[in-house]
Amino acid sequence: MTTSAVRVGLYPGTFDPITNGHLDIIRRGAKLVDRLVIGVAINRDKGPLFTLEERVEMVQRECAAITTASIDVRPFDTLLMSFAQEVGAGVIVRGLRAVSDFEYEFQMVGMNQKLNPAIETVFLMADPHCQAIASRLVKEIARLGGDVASFVPADVQRRLKVKYGKP
Repeated sequence: MTTSAVRVGLYPGTFDPITNGHLDIIRRGAKLVDRLVIGVAINRDKGPLFTLEERVEMVQRECAAITTASIDVRPFDTLLMSFAQEVGAGVIVRGLRAVSDFEYEFQMVGMNQKLNPAIETVFLMADPHCQAIASRLVKEIARLGGDVASFVPADVQRRLKVKYGKP
C-alpha cells in the first residue's frame, strides 16, 4: 500500500479584518491542498484595528464551515518562509486582485525563492465579485458609518460597528 504525502499550503495575511475576498481565496486554496494553514501575521507596522487574538478568532469562526481541507489558523511573527517551513508547507497561497498586487507579490516571490527554493507560491485571481474588497477600504467605510455587509461576514460587520462605536 502506498501512502502519499500530505500536501500542506499556507495562506498568510494580516486579516484585519477577514473579508469575503479572503474567504474566497481560502475556499479555493483549500481545494488544492490536504491541509491549509492560515497564518495570521502579527505585523505591528500596519497598526491593526483588531488585536491578534480577535483576528485569529474571526478567521477560525469564518473558516469553521469549510471542509474541503483541514484548516489550521495560527498566528506568526517570523519570516514567512521560516513559518512555512515550521508548518511543513510546500506551497504559499496568495490572492491577486489587481496588477498592483502582482507587482508586490512578484517581488516577494523572488525573495522567498532565494530564502527557500523548495516552497512554491501559487496565485489565485480574486473572484470578480471580490476584486475591489480590501480590508483597508472596508475599515474606512465602516469607520465612516457605511454599509460593509457585502464585503465581510455578518459577525465581522458587527465587530466593526462595535470597534467604531456605530449603532
